[in-house]
Amino acid sequence: MANLADSIALNLSRFISAPPQKVFLAFTDADMLRQWWGPETHSCPFAELDPRPGGKWRTCMRSPEGNDNWVQGEYQEVSPPSRLVFTWAWEEDGAPGHETLVTIDFVEKDGGTEILFTHAGFENDEQRDMHNQGWTSTLVCLLATLDG
Repeated sequence: MANLADSIALNLSRFISAPPQKVFLAFTDADMLRQWWGPETHSCPFAELDPRPGGKWRTCMRSPEGNDNWVQGEYQEVSPPSRLVFTWAWEEDGAPGHETLVTIDFVEKDGGTEILFTHAGFENDEQRDMHNQGWTSTLVCLLATLDG
């Protein structure tokens, strides 16, 4: 993977009233992930996770029109309940495409969790901006699931 310090990156932060342990589990337990993963209006009919360094993960996000969007990666760091780092690659014709890196820190704050989110390694600003829309909507779904 290219030097991420100089790469195009997306940075987001969100506060959620659930404790870090529960938020971390929402990202690492396949049953929990299927409840919220993907942008609003999308469902997650498939999630396979092996949350350990070197473990693989793969999910499907299904659009309201029935289009399946597959993404996969490998866990680089799994430090419950504070940090999760994994690669991210959309599948293109069944094979992984351009690989990027997602880093999520779960910081205990004010009786809940601040999620500090970085997705780095984009090839251009357009890709970053599209992922910004997707992640922003996906985090709305997470908040609705855990805060609701």
